[in-house]
Amino acid sequence: MGKLKAFIKKEFLHIFRDWRTLLVLFAIPAIQLIVFGYAISNDLKYISVGILDKSNDELSRKLISKLAYSDFFKVNAILDNDIEVASLFKKGIVKEVIIIEPQFSKKIIREGNADIQIIADATEPNTANMAVNYSTAMINSFVTEINKQPKQILALTAEVKMLYNPTLQASWMFVPGIIALILTLISVMLTSVSIVREKEFGSMELLLVTPLKPITIILGKVIPYFILSVFNISFIFLLGHLLFQVPVAGSIATLYFISLLYIILALTIGIFISVSVSNQQIAMMISLVALMLPTILLSGFIFPIENMPQWLQIFSSIMPPRYFIDALRGIMLKGNGIAELWQDFVIITGMLMFFILLSIKKYKSRLM
Repeated sequence: MGKLKAFIKKEFLHIFRDWRTLLVLFAIPAIQLIVFGYAISNDLKYISVGILDKSNDELSRKLISKLAYSDFFKVNAILDNDIEVASLFKKGIVKEVIIIEPQFSKKIIREGNADIQIIADATEPNTANMAVNYSTAMINSFVTEINKQPKQILALTAEVKMLYNPTLQASWMFVPGIIALILTLISVMLTSVSIVREKEFGSMELLLVTPLKPITIILGKVIPYFILSVFNISFIFLLGHLLFQVPVAGSIATLYFISLLYIILALTIGIFISVSVSNQQIAMMISLVALMLPTILLSGFIFPIENMPQWLQIFSSIMPPRYFIDALRGIMLKGNGIAELWQDFVIITGMLMFFILLSIKKYKSRLM
Protein backbone atom coordinates (compact mmCIF):
# COMPACT_ATOMS: atom_id res chain seq x y z
CA MET A 1 0.00 0.00 0.00
CA GLY A 2 2.88 2.36 0.83
CA LYS A 3 4.44 1.80 -2.58
CA LEU A 4 1.11 2.47 -4.28
CA LYS A 5 0.63 5.75 -2.35
CA ALA A 6 4.14 6.89 -3.28
CA PHE A 7 3.54 6.04 -6.94
CA ILE A 8 0.17 7.88 -6.95
CA LYS A 9 1.85 10.94 -5.36
CA LYS A 10 4.51 10.87 -8.07
CA GLU A 11 1.79 10.75 -10.77
CA PHE A 12 -0.10 13.66 -9.20
CA LEU A 13 3.09 15.76 -9.15
CA HIS A 14 3.68 14.89 -12.79
CA ILE A 15 0.11 15.86 -13.77
CA PHE A 16 0.15 19.20 -11.91
CA ARG A 17 3.54 20.09 -13.41
CA ASP A 18 2.16 19.73 -16.95
CA TRP A 19 -0.44 22.48 -17.53
CA ARG A 20 -1.41 20.88 -20.84
CA THR A 21 -2.74 17.80 -19.05
CA LEU A 22 -4.93 19.97 -16.81
CA LEU A 23 -6.13 21.85 -19.87
CA VAL A 24 -7.15 18.60 -21.58
CA LEU A 25 -8.78 17.32 -18.40
CA PHE A 26 -10.86 20.35 -17.41
CA ALA A 27 -11.07 23.00 -20.14
CA ILE A 28 -11.57 20.88 -23.26
CA PRO A 29 -14.54 18.87 -21.88
CA ALA A 30 -16.36 22.10 -20.97
CA ILE A 31 -15.68 23.60 -24.41
CA GLN A 32 -16.76 20.41 -26.18
CA LEU A 33 -19.98 20.18 -24.19
CA ILE A 34 -20.91 23.79 -24.98
CA VAL A 35 -20.01 23.58 -28.69
CA PHE A 36 -21.49 20.13 -29.36
CA GLY A 37 -24.52 20.81 -27.19
CA TYR A 38 -25.51 23.81 -29.26
CA ALA A 39 -24.29 22.46 -32.62
CA ILE A 40 -25.81 18.97 -32.59
CA SER A 41 -29.56 19.27 -32.89
CA ASN A 42 -32.28 17.87 -35.13
CA ASP A 43 -34.69 20.68 -34.32
CA LEU A 44 -35.58 22.92 -37.25
CA LYS A 45 -35.46 26.66 -36.67
CA TYR A 46 -35.92 29.45 -39.15
CA ILE A 47 -36.42 27.30 -42.25
CA SER A 48 -35.96 29.43 -45.35
CA VAL A 49 -39.30 29.58 -47.16
CA GLY A 50 -40.69 31.35 -50.18
CA ILE A 51 -44.33 32.47 -50.38
CA LEU A 52 -46.39 32.68 -53.56
CA ASP A 53 -49.67 34.32 -52.51
CA LYS A 54 -52.00 34.18 -55.52
CA SER A 55 -54.91 35.42 -53.43
CA ASN A 56 -53.43 38.29 -51.42
CA ASP A 57 -56.54 38.70 -49.28
CA GLU A 58 -57.15 39.01 -45.54
CA LEU A 59 -56.86 35.33 -44.57
CA SER A 60 -53.88 34.58 -46.81
CA ARG A 61 -51.99 37.53 -45.31
CA LYS A 62 -52.86 36.33 -41.80
CA LEU A 63 -51.52 32.88 -42.64
CA ILE A 64 -48.28 34.35 -44.00
CA SER A 65 -47.89 36.50 -40.87
CA LYS A 66 -48.39 33.45 -38.67
CA LEU A 67 -45.62 31.61 -40.54
CA ALA A 68 -43.27 34.59 -40.67
CA TYR A 69 -43.51 35.43 -36.95
CA SER A 70 -42.98 31.87 -35.75
CA ASP A 71 -39.59 30.54 -34.64
CA PHE A 72 -39.70 27.83 -37.29
CA PHE A 73 -39.84 29.77 -40.55
CA LYS A 74 -38.01 32.65 -42.13
CA VAL A 75 -39.64 34.13 -45.22
CA ASN A 76 -36.71 34.66 -47.56
CA ALA A 77 -38.65 35.39 -50.75
CA ILE A 78 -42.07 36.62 -51.89
CA LEU A 79 -42.70 35.17 -55.33
CA ASP A 80 -44.69 36.77 -58.15
CA ASN A 81 -45.27 33.67 -60.30
CA ASP A 82 -44.67 29.90 -60.55
CA ILE A 83 -41.60 30.29 -62.79
CA GLU A 84 -39.52 31.66 -59.90
CA VAL A 85 -39.96 28.50 -57.80
CA ALA A 86 -37.36 26.36 -59.60
CA SER A 87 -34.85 29.22 -59.69
CA LEU A 88 -35.06 29.82 -55.92
CA PHE A 89 -34.54 26.12 -55.16
CA LYS A 90 -31.54 25.85 -57.52
CA LYS A 91 -29.88 28.90 -55.95
CA GLY A 92 -30.49 27.48 -52.47
CA ILE A 93 -32.36 30.59 -51.33
CA VAL A 94 -35.29 28.60 -49.92
CA LYS A 95 -35.86 25.10 -48.58
CA GLU A 96 -39.60 25.23 -49.08
CA VAL A 97 -42.18 27.16 -51.09
CA ILE A 98 -45.78 27.62 -49.96
CA ILE A 99 -48.29 28.44 -52.68
CA ILE A 100 -51.70 29.83 -51.72
CA GLU A 101 -54.38 29.44 -54.38
CA PRO A 102 -56.45 32.38 -55.74
CA GLN A 103 -59.57 33.49 -53.82
CA PHE A 104 -58.34 31.82 -50.66
CA SER A 105 -60.62 33.73 -48.25
CA LYS A 106 -63.74 33.37 -50.39
CA LYS A 107 -63.32 29.62 -50.79
CA ILE A 108 -62.82 29.11 -47.05
CA ILE A 109 -65.82 31.26 -46.11
CA ARG A 110 -68.21 29.99 -48.83
CA GLU A 111 -67.04 26.42 -49.45
CA GLY A 112 -65.26 25.61 -46.19
CA ASN A 113 -62.02 24.53 -47.87
CA ALA A 114 -59.14 25.88 -49.92
CA ASP A 115 -55.90 24.50 -51.34
CA ILE A 116 -52.37 25.27 -50.24
CA GLN A 117 -49.44 23.65 -52.05
CA ILE A 118 -46.17 22.94 -50.23
CA ILE A 119 -43.05 22.26 -52.32
CA ALA A 120 -39.90 21.18 -50.46
CA ASP A 121 -36.23 20.72 -51.44
CA ALA A 122 -35.73 16.97 -50.88
CA THR A 123 -31.97 16.86 -51.43
CA GLU A 124 -31.94 16.50 -47.64
CA PRO A 125 -34.89 14.11 -47.13
CA ASN A 126 -35.11 14.33 -43.35
CA THR A 127 -34.97 18.12 -43.36
CA ALA A 128 -37.58 18.28 -46.13
CA ASN A 129 -39.87 15.89 -44.31
CA MET A 130 -39.60 17.83 -41.05
CA ALA A 131 -40.13 21.16 -42.84
CA VAL A 132 -43.32 19.85 -44.46
CA ASN A 133 -44.55 18.48 -41.11
CA TYR A 134 -43.89 21.81 -39.39
CA SER A 135 -45.69 23.70 -42.19
CA THR A 136 -48.67 21.34 -42.09
CA ALA A 137 -48.92 21.73 -38.33
CA MET A 138 -48.84 25.52 -38.61
CA ILE A 139 -51.54 25.51 -41.31
CA ASN A 140 -53.74 23.15 -39.27
CA SER A 141 -53.29 25.45 -36.29
CA PHE A 142 -54.36 28.40 -38.46
CA VAL A 143 -57.44 26.51 -39.67
CA THR A 144 -58.39 25.72 -36.09
CA GLU A 145 -58.12 29.40 -35.17
CA ILE A 146 -60.41 30.58 -37.95
CA ASN A 147 -62.83 27.70 -37.61
CA LYS A 148 -65.56 28.84 -35.21
CA GLN A 149 -67.13 25.40 -34.83
CA PRO A 150 -64.28 22.89 -34.95
CA LYS A 151 -66.17 20.20 -33.04
CA GLN A 152 -68.79 19.95 -35.81
CA ILE A 153 -66.11 19.32 -38.40
CA LEU A 154 -63.74 17.06 -36.49
CA ALA A 155 -65.37 13.82 -35.41
CA LEU A 156 -62.26 12.40 -33.71
CA THR A 157 -59.62 14.14 -31.65
CA ALA A 158 -56.33 12.38 -30.91
CA GLU A 159 -54.71 13.31 -27.62
CA VAL A 160 -50.93 13.00 -27.82
CA LYS A 161 -48.71 12.78 -24.75
CA MET A 162 -44.91 12.71 -25.01
CA LEU A 163 -43.31 10.92 -22.10
CA TYR A 164 -39.92 11.85 -20.55
CA ASN A 165 -39.32 14.74 -23.00
CA PRO A 166 -42.66 16.55 -23.35
CA THR A 167 -41.25 19.55 -25.19
CA LEU A 168 -39.20 17.32 -27.55
CA GLN A 169 -35.92 19.06 -26.71
CA ALA A 170 -33.18 17.65 -28.94
CA SER A 171 -30.55 18.66 -26.37
CA TRP A 172 -32.09 16.27 -23.84
CA MET A 173 -31.33 13.43 -26.24
CA PHE A 174 -27.88 14.57 -27.33
CA VAL A 175 -26.31 15.87 -24.08
CA PRO A 176 -26.03 12.39 -22.46
CA GLY A 177 -24.33 11.18 -25.65
CA ILE A 178 -21.99 14.18 -25.67
CA ILE A 179 -21.05 13.48 -22.03
CA ALA A 180 -20.23 9.87 -22.96
CA LEU A 181 -18.17 11.02 -25.95
CA ILE A 182 -16.20 13.55 -23.89
CA LEU A 183 -15.49 11.14 -21.04
CA THR A 184 -14.45 8.41 -23.48
CA LEU A 185 -12.03 10.54 -25.45
CA ILE A 186 -10.52 12.51 -22.56
CA SER A 187 -10.11 9.54 -20.23
CA VAL A 188 -8.67 7.23 -22.88
CA MET A 189 -6.34 9.89 -24.31
CA LEU A 190 -4.92 10.88 -20.92
CA THR A 191 -3.98 7.37 -19.85
CA SER A 192 -3.09 6.10 -23.33
CA VAL A 193 0.05 8.27 -23.32
CA SER A 194 0.95 7.72 -19.64
CA ILE A 195 3.02 4.52 -19.84
CA VAL A 196 4.21 5.04 -23.40
CA ARG A 197 5.54 8.46 -22.32
CA GLU A 198 7.67 6.71 -19.70
CA LYS A 199 9.17 4.64 -22.54
CA GLU A 200 9.93 7.70 -24.67
CA PHE A 201 11.46 9.68 -21.81
CA GLY A 202 13.60 6.71 -20.78
CA SER A 203 12.10 6.50 -17.29
CA MET A 204 10.55 3.10 -18.05
CA GLU A 205 13.83 1.38 -17.22
CA LEU A 206 13.70 2.95 -13.73
CA LEU A 207 10.20 1.57 -13.22
CA LEU A 208 11.30 -1.88 -14.40
CA VAL A 209 14.08 -2.13 -11.80
CA THR A 210 11.76 -1.11 -8.95
CA PRO A 211 9.96 -3.81 -6.92
CA LEU A 212 6.59 -2.47 -8.06
CA LYS A 213 4.18 -5.08 -9.41
CA PRO A 214 2.37 -4.49 -12.72
CA ILE A 215 -0.98 -4.08 -10.95
CA THR A 216 0.57 -1.42 -8.68
CA ILE A 217 1.89 0.53 -11.66
CA ILE A 218 -1.43 0.30 -13.52
CA LEU A 219 -3.43 1.36 -10.46
CA GLY A 220 -0.94 4.14 -9.81
CA LYS A 221 -1.49 5.45 -13.33
CA VAL A 222 -5.29 5.17 -13.20
CA ILE A 223 -6.14 6.44 -9.69
CA PRO A 224 -4.87 10.07 -10.06
CA TYR A 225 -6.84 10.56 -13.29
CA PHE A 226 -9.87 8.89 -11.70
CA ILE A 227 -9.82 11.33 -8.74
CA LEU A 228 -9.51 14.31 -11.09
CA SER A 229 -12.31 12.87 -13.26
CA VAL A 230 -14.67 12.93 -10.27
CA PHE A 231 -14.42 16.74 -10.25
CA ASN A 232 -14.56 16.78 -14.04
CA ILE A 233 -17.81 14.80 -14.30
CA SER A 234 -19.46 16.99 -11.66
CA PHE A 235 -18.54 20.08 -13.68
CA ILE A 236 -19.90 18.52 -16.90
CA PHE A 237 -23.21 17.51 -15.29
CA LEU A 238 -23.59 21.01 -13.84
CA LEU A 239 -22.94 22.63 -17.24
CA GLY A 240 -25.42 20.28 -18.94
CA HIS A 241 -28.11 21.21 -16.43
CA LEU A 242 -27.46 24.96 -16.40
CA LEU A 243 -26.97 25.47 -20.15
CA PHE A 244 -29.38 22.93 -21.63
CA GLN A 245 -31.79 22.34 -18.71
CA VAL A 246 -31.25 18.58 -18.96
CA PRO A 247 -33.06 17.08 -15.95
CA VAL A 248 -31.91 14.28 -13.67
CA ALA A 249 -35.13 12.41 -12.96
CA GLY A 250 -33.38 9.47 -11.31
CA SER A 251 -31.02 9.03 -8.39
CA ILE A 252 -27.91 11.24 -8.28
CA ALA A 253 -26.05 8.40 -6.50
CA THR A 254 -26.89 5.96 -9.32
CA LEU A 255 -25.85 8.56 -11.91
CA TYR A 256 -22.45 9.02 -10.23
CA PHE A 257 -21.97 5.31 -9.69
CA ILE A 258 -22.41 4.38 -13.37
CA SER A 259 -20.39 7.44 -14.47
CA LEU A 260 -17.43 6.62 -12.24
CA LEU A 261 -17.58 2.97 -13.25
CA TYR A 262 -17.45 4.01 -16.89
CA ILE A 263 -14.58 6.45 -16.25
CA ILE A 264 -12.53 3.61 -14.75
CA LEU A 265 -13.31 1.50 -17.81
CA ALA A 266 -12.23 4.31 -20.18
CA LEU A 267 -9.03 4.92 -18.19
CA THR A 268 -8.25 1.18 -18.29
CA ILE A 269 -8.77 1.08 -22.07
CA GLY A 270 -6.27 3.93 -22.28
CA ILE A 271 -3.78 1.96 -20.18
CA PHE A 272 -4.22 -1.05 -22.48
CA ILE A 273 -3.44 1.13 -25.51
CA SER A 274 -0.47 2.60 -23.68
CA VAL A 275 1.16 -0.77 -22.94
CA SER A 276 0.48 -1.98 -26.49
CA VAL A 277 2.18 0.76 -28.55
CA SER A 278 5.64 2.26 -28.71
CA ASN A 279 5.11 6.04 -28.96
CA GLN A 280 2.64 8.77 -27.98
CA GLN A 281 1.60 9.64 -31.55
CA ILE A 282 0.35 6.11 -32.25
CA ALA A 283 -1.41 6.03 -28.87
CA MET A 284 -3.20 9.29 -29.65
CA MET A 285 -4.17 8.13 -33.15
CA ILE A 286 -5.61 4.86 -31.87
CA SER A 287 -7.52 6.72 -29.14
CA LEU A 288 -9.10 9.09 -31.64
CA VAL A 289 -9.72 6.81 -34.63
CA ALA A 290 -10.70 3.63 -32.78
CA LEU A 291 -13.02 5.32 -30.31
CA MET A 292 -14.26 8.67 -31.61
CA LEU A 293 -16.03 7.56 -34.82
CA PRO A 294 -17.52 4.34 -33.37
CA THR A 295 -18.73 6.32 -30.35
CA ILE A 296 -20.49 8.83 -32.60
CA LEU A 297 -21.83 6.38 -35.18
CA LEU A 298 -22.41 3.06 -33.43
CA SER A 299 -23.33 3.82 -29.84
CA GLY A 300 -26.85 5.14 -30.39
CA PHE A 301 -25.58 8.65 -29.68
CA ILE A 302 -27.11 10.05 -32.91
CA PHE A 303 -28.44 7.15 -34.98
CA PRO A 304 -30.83 4.50 -33.58
CA ILE A 305 -29.08 1.13 -33.30
CA GLU A 306 -32.33 -0.63 -34.29
CA ASN A 307 -32.11 0.98 -37.75
CA MET A 308 -28.61 -0.43 -38.44
CA PRO A 309 -27.92 -3.65 -40.39
CA GLN A 310 -27.72 -6.77 -38.24
CA TRP A 311 -23.91 -7.08 -38.53
CA LEU A 312 -23.44 -3.47 -37.39
CA GLN A 313 -25.79 -4.05 -34.45
CA ILE A 314 -23.57 -6.97 -33.41
CA PHE A 315 -20.45 -4.80 -33.79
CA SER A 316 -22.03 -2.00 -31.75
CA SER A 317 -22.59 -4.46 -28.88
CA ILE A 318 -18.83 -4.41 -28.14
CA MET A 319 -18.76 -0.61 -27.91
CA PRO A 320 -18.67 0.46 -24.22
CA PRO A 321 -20.27 3.91 -24.84
CA ARG A 322 -23.45 2.19 -26.06
CA TYR A 323 -24.24 0.93 -22.56
CA PHE A 324 -23.16 4.13 -20.82
CA ILE A 325 -25.37 6.31 -23.05
CA ASP A 326 -28.30 3.96 -22.51
CA ALA A 327 -27.80 4.16 -18.75
CA LEU A 328 -27.38 7.96 -18.76
CA ARG A 329 -30.59 8.52 -20.73
CA GLY A 330 -32.44 6.06 -18.51
CA ILE A 331 -31.34 7.77 -15.29
CA MET A 332 -31.53 11.40 -16.46
CA LEU A 333 -34.76 11.30 -18.47
CA LYS A 334 -36.76 8.26 -17.32
CA GLY A 335 -35.68 8.13 -13.69
CA ASN A 336 -34.52 4.51 -14.06
CA GLY A 337 -32.59 2.79 -11.29
CA ILE A 338 -30.47 -0.31 -10.87
CA ALA A 339 -33.49 -2.60 -11.39
CA GLU A 340 -33.99 -1.32 -14.95
CA LEU A 341 -30.32 -0.79 -15.83
CA TRP A 342 -28.64 -3.81 -14.28
CA GLN A 343 -27.64 -5.18 -17.70
CA ASP A 344 -25.71 -1.99 -18.53
CA PHE A 345 -23.96 -2.14 -15.14
CA VAL A 346 -23.03 -5.82 -15.59
CA ILE A 347 -21.69 -5.33 -19.14
CA ILE A 348 -19.61 -2.26 -18.20
CA THR A 349 -18.21 -4.08 -15.15
CA GLY A 350 -17.41 -7.14 -17.30
CA MET A 351 -15.61 -4.97 -19.88
CA LEU A 352 -13.70 -3.25 -17.06
CA MET A 353 -12.42 -6.56 -15.65
CA PHE A 354 -11.53 -7.74 -19.17
CA PHE A 355 -9.36 -4.71 -19.95
CA ILE A 356 -7.69 -4.76 -16.51
CA LEU A 357 -6.63 -8.38 -16.97
CA LEU A 358 -5.59 -7.72 -20.58
CA SER A 359 -3.50 -4.71 -19.56
CA ILE A 360 -1.73 -6.65 -16.78
CA LYS A 361 -1.00 -9.53 -19.13
CA LYS A 362 0.26 -7.20 -21.84
CA TYR A 363 2.41 -5.30 -19.35
CA LYS A 364 3.93 -8.55 -18.05
CA SER A 365 4.71 -9.72 -21.60
CA ARG A 366 6.46 -6.38 -22.21
CA LEU A 367 8.56 -6.91 -19.10
CA MET A 368 9.57 -10.35 -20.35
